[in-house]
Amino acid sequence: MSKRILVTGGAGFIGSHLCRSLLNQGHSVICLDNFYTGSKGNVAELMTSPLFTLLEHDIVCSIDLEVDEIYNLACPASPIHYQSNPIKTLQTSLLGVMNMLTLALAKTAKILHTSTSEVYGDPLVHPQPESYWGNVNPIGLRSCYDEGKRCAETFCFDYQHQYGIDVKVVRIFNTYGPNMHPNDGRVVSNFIIQALNNQAITVYGTGNQTRSFCYVDDLVKGLMAMMNTEKGFAGPVNLGNPGEFTIMELAEKVLWLTRSKSPITYLPLPADDPHQRRPDITLASSKLIWQPVVNLDDGLQETIMYFKNRV
Repeated sequence: MSKRILVTGGAGFIGSHLCRSLLNQGHSVICLDNFYTGSKGNVAELMTSPLFTLLEHDIVCSIDLEVDEIYNLACPASPIHYQSNPIKTLQTSLLGVMNMLTLALAKTAKILHTSTSEVYGDPLVHPQPESYWGNVNPIGLRSCYDEGKRCAETFCFDYQHQYGIDVKVVRIFNTYGPNMHPNDGRVVSNFIIQALNNQAITVYGTGNQTRSFCYVDDLVKGLMAMMNTEKGFAGPVNLGNPGEFTIMELAEKVLWLTRSKSPITYLPLPADDPHQRRPDITLASSKLIWQPVVNLDDGLQETIMYFKNRV
């Protein structure tokens, strides 16, 4: 059955892939973005579809649309972008989420909110299950994002408890792939851009800190699976690839795959940067019947090819 689906942040990295997948299923898609980090280029090929509508709008301001489902992805997600205007980041996480929940309530629409692994902070539990409450600095440089997302989850569950709306919450772990912003400061895009330009690979700290990397196609399948769960199941649910790699291992993979001769340089670790990050996806595996299938080497190849074409 075809639905009318709103994707906020739809011209962003993950949002553009989600819009494409929803269109491929025959749904009408409203892509809403203020283009703070999103790009019209990410959705240019979708503009020819009669089922696709692009709206320039900021979710900090309310909007009235006829929709059946809402995927709320609108929020800058890289430290460079969310720290450049922390007040705006908080407004998006709080006022923006409240506006989308209010729209869902008015239209009796399902809403899926994308939270983040950053709600776990610099975790003292490893890997991180959804039951872990986190270790977050509420007044640090990252707190506009970390605490904004934590409070946004509270909004979602309070709207569910108070008004009975059908809410879904996912916590996204590091995701990569085509359509990443080339200057977003994330480790995968940083390393690839530096390697392709034969610039020094910048590793923060010793490089022994770990991350898990989920290819965007896998993540989108998880988002859609979560949206299709029964009413009453709200999560939160971790979505990410449980494969764990050190930052140095990632740097070495990128250098090998790009055949780059870039040297590696070391810079101080940013404040509150987590030392370990890996999702426990037991709940996603059992409830969503979802597992990531793209291995890191294959996903990096696709991402490198995307940036090669851009560079």
